[in-house]
Amino acid sequence: MVSSKCTVMSQALMSAVIAVLFASCRCQYEPTWESIDSRPLPAWFDQAKFGIFVHWGVFSVPSFGSEWFWWYWKGQKMKAYVDFMERNYPPEFQYQDFAPQFTAEFFDAKQWAEIFAASGAKYVVLTTKHHEGFTLWGSKYSWNWNAVDVGPKRDLVGEVADALRAQGDLRLGLYHSLFEWFHPLFLQDAANVFTTNQFPTAKTLPELYEIVTKYKPEVLWSDGDGNAPDKYWNSTGFLAWLYNDSPVRDTVVTNDRWGYGSICKHGGYYTCSDRYNPGHLLPHKWENCMTIDQKSWGYRRDAELKDYLTIEQLLATLVETVSCGGNLLMNVGPTHDGRIAPIFEERLRQVGQWLGVNGEAIYNSSAWRAQNDSTTPGIWYTWKPKENAIYAVFLQWPSSGYVALNEPVVSQQKTVVALLGYSKPLDWQPLKPTGLKVSLPQLSYGQMPCYWAWTLRLTGAA
Repeated sequence: MVSSKCTVMSQALMSAVIAVLFASCRCQYEPTWESIDSRPLPAWFDQAKFGIFVHWGVFSVPSFGSEWFWWYWKGQKMKAYVDFMERNYPPEFQYQDFAPQFTAEFFDAKQWAEIFAASGAKYVVLTTKHHEGFTLWGSKYSWNWNAVDVGPKRDLVGEVADALRAQGDLRLGLYHSLFEWFHPLFLQDAANVFTTNQFPTAKTLPELYEIVTKYKPEVLWSDGDGNAPDKYWNSTGFLAWLYNDSPVRDTVVTNDRWGYGSICKHGGYYTCSDRYNPGHLLPHKWENCMTIDQKSWGYRRDAELKDYLTIEQLLATLVETVSCGGNLLMNVGPTHDGRIAPIFEERLRQVGQWLGVNGEAIYNSSAWRAQNDSTTPGIWYTWKPKENAIYAVFLQWPSSGYVALNEPVVSQQKTVVALLGYSKPLDWQPLKPTGLKVSLPQLSYGQMPCYWAWTLRLTGAA
């Protein structure tokens, strides 16, 4: 799959153009999508490539089925959830009764930050409030339904923010749900077909202003429009303030979930759907938000080993996403007592080990004119035009002892091929009409620069 020269050139020049724009003036944005969408994406986000998503809340207490537990139990009344509650809790038990059990007694924000840093991630997006409405900070707009008033009795958002910044190389992102399943003001507005806006005026917008001014996130990850349009949420009005007057106006990045119909159409970068991975280059910056547990974003006690993606699957997703111009946002779900389960920690540290060797092909890279190889499967490309370097990541070590790359145009006088993590240049032969056949070194398992996917760097190729 090959992109146009125009698209590739625009991506290659993006960082330089954005730097000039921000240096020369600070634009004033109007509360219209035309104006909001004209804002250049801050360059750091495209350079980062990899972030961690964290789904944590009252839903982590039942930790059964999904983070949508309350809705599936009381909204859709799904049999598995109803039966679970009937087997394990008294008839009068309400969802709110889970909140005091959201204890976080083993939560250590510094430990979390160390694990996230070890993963190689450059930003972390924490759920500050999911659709259940429970806020992980002491919001004055969510009285007695927040982590300071009940449960942990701690400002969990503040602790995470401080720990990430102390780590030094991690940017803070905050997830916030626009709607809440069972809030009476939202239900009343919905009954009025959103001709009234009591809920966003009294709840959603004050919370958004509160978390931005208090915690200064550099990613604001909006979600959950409740089928209400952006005008109901006053999304463009809020975003105009965010980009013009907020304390993070120059660096903050936003996604596309700002009201019904806005997804994959408006906002700083596109998500389009959960687990979005188009497999080809897009003209607009995008993010693949996905989760290590394939069945849930929150922690599940009923998860089986087969439900978790393997490190090979995770790295394949990372490489494909970055090759196609996207960022990967990889989700973990902590337990109600604040632990990141060992299987999540293992996967994150494995990704970090891989990036320690192959990060040169990921961070600060650009999409190349070809995203994957036209002939050899399992090969994905990135490039760095300033370094005149093309990177080819191959997901399987071939038993033949060589890799055929059919996309690069090579020169026997100029092209040098290296295996990242291996000290000697590799021998290669040209292919016709284009490409090259690279001979791989004969290495034992213990001699491998990494264990799951490998990267060839080509310099002096086109």
